Amino acid sequence: MNLYPIRLAPEFVERIWGTRDLSPIFGEVPGTEPIGEVWLTGDECKAANGPLAGTPLGELARRFGRELVGQMAPQADRFPLLVKFLFPREKLSVQVHPDDELARQVGQPSGKTECWYVLDAKPGAKIGLGLKPGTTKEDFERAIREVRAEELLNWIEVKPGEMYYVDAGTVHAIGPGSVLVETQQNSDTTYRLYDYGRPRELHVEQGMAALKEKTSAGKAIANEDILIVSPSFQVEHQTLSNTDRDRLPYYCENAEGGGSWPSMRIFTALSGCGVFEGKGFEPVMFNAGDAVVVPSSVEDFDLRPQWELEFLRMHIPPSGVSTLSNIVRPEDAPHVAKD
Repeated sequence: MNLYPIRLAPEFVERIWGTRDLSPIFGEVPGTEPIGEVWLTGDECKAANGPLAGTPLGELARRFGRELVGQMAPQADRFPLLVKFLFPREKLSVQVHPDDELARQVGQPSGKTECWYVLDAKPGAKIGLGLKPGTTKEDFERAIREVRAEELLNWIEVKPGEMYYVDAGTVHAIGPGSVLVETQQNSDTTYRLYDYGRPRELHVEQGMAALKEKTSAGKAIANEDILIVSPSFQVEHQTLSNTDRDRLPYYCENAEGGGSWPSMRIFTALSGCGVFEGKGFEPVMFNAGDAVVVPSSVEDFDLRPQWELEFLRMHIPPSGVSTLSNIVRPEDAPHVAKD
């Protein structure tokens, strides 16, 4: 079977810090509990179009291997990136994720480096990113015991259109009032260090082992359409309009010299709608909130907007890439909250 662009059905994940209002991305929300995360490329997200409809993404990765994920994916039989929408109504716990080395020591396939694109933010919405300068792990562990750990985080006011890099080992939290698009290594390993006194399980011992006092986390300064490049992922932003005659009214890709692309590509629609077209597959509609995975083996396609389409594109960069984007660390950012 020839692979084709695969639209995935989202998976709505209940979280106590979430909300029932997922506008403007999603209208009808399943269930009755608050939704905090909407997983777009989780292993259990199912194909929603074509002959493979109903098949979970994890199973597709095992069945098609490099034909789906590409040569740059760390593992041939595992989809490399998890993309989510986050809808925090309350503060998320203060947490940390292990890096690749530590994750493998505890039997996990990878660590969890991530980034957050700020799709929407109310005035005063903040994220906590890393420890304040001069804070040691011992200082932070003491603050956890004294129920004041949030005081030692860099709290940053965020604005729509910003991108933040959160490498593994960075202690972090997300405050209420924003809508984020998270791109991360495909891992759900989270160590909850502090939860503002809420009666939930903490993982202080594991988390302190994973925590790093200094990391590369910070605000990424975009280079034209490229929001961020890291060893784990590259994320780009683009808006297409069929009324813009100064540029091609569609997004078109062709692998150089033919053949497979080195990586799968994930397209995530933020607003508007469009359609994927190409030889050998039926047109694939693409609306706000949708994620479409274009397999590595799909050599060329067009993405045509219907009036206007805003989207993110995620893929694995070439091997040997370091963090290429200009990262402004929290202590150097002009809009770090003073409280």
